[in-house]
Amino acid sequence: MIVVLMGVSGAGKTTIGQALAATLQAEFAEGDIYHPAVNIEKMRRGEALDDIDRAPWLAALAGEIRRWQAESRAVVLACSALRESYRRTLGIDHDRVRLVYLRGAEDLIRARIARRQHSYMPVSLLASQFAALEEPREAITVDITASPAVIVQRIVARLRSGA
Repeated sequence: MIVVLMGVSGAGKTTIGQALAATLQAEFAEGDIYHPAVNIEKMRRGEALDDIDRAPWLAALAGEIRRWQAESRAVVLACSALRESYRRTLGIDHDRVRLVYLRGAEDLIRARIARRQHSYMPVSLLASQFAALEEPREAITVDITASPAVIVQRIVARLRSGA
């Protein structure tokens, strides 16, 4: 099974993803490493990505997901997947590619981003991420105010129940 952890920057995708992968005995993949260099430089300058910018990134991730499926690998992928069209490109299907949405309030996430070190995602881009966000209808939705351990427990319970 492939699990895609989605949400805006600062929602905890990497932290939760690493812990979830360890719990599920799966691999962890950081979606940000698939961004072309031009995207990273654009974000570093404080410029929001648009759909054209994201297209090669999403295509690369979709290719990886297909490869992981063909190899029967269990992978937890951290990927913002902000829009429904992006999730369709990734092949979210509820059976083989499960979607987990890490939901949180903008003020909480803004405070988290301000405290962390990230090589190219400034807090100034958070508003553009919330503006682009289309909350998923078909996802395991988890509130991010709990501790990472509790969040992982909630996700695992929902995955195992088939919800």
